[in-house]
Amino acid sequence: METSVDCATACVNGCVLGEDCPNRDYAASASQFIDSTSLDKMHDIAEAARKRKLSEPPTWVIPDFLDSNS
Repeated sequence: METSVDCATACVNGCVLGEDCPNRDYAASASQFIDSTSLDKMHDIAEAARKRKLSEPPTWVIPDFLDSNS
């Protein structure tokens, strides 16, 4: 039986699916990253991502209701 869970809301205080969680591999790799990466290195990664985002040209999103000419 497939169970659909919104992890962002249901698992705030811990995983509700336990061993059946489809995201266990991601949690393990995230924990390994946190354990093996210094806080200074994480800050450097975040700063590089922020600078890359700021250097990109703005993206304009046109709502669908403005695009319908028919």
